[in-house]
Amino acid sequence: MDWQITVALVIAVPVILLPVAFVWYLNGAGMYRAFQAAMERRRAAREKTTETASKVEVR
Repeated sequence: MDWQITVALVIAVPVILLPVAFVWYLNGAGMYRAFQAAMERRRAAREKTTETASKVEVR
């Protein structure tokens, strides 16, 4: 391989991979936030269910 091809690859690979890594990071961060929101909704629903179950009036 000629040195020009090596230099071109050394320059081209980061130019291609940096945007890919950035989009991957944004995707991962969005999935993490979605999972956290789902867990919070489940926790709130579970607390609401427990709260209403403990307020049952017996006549």
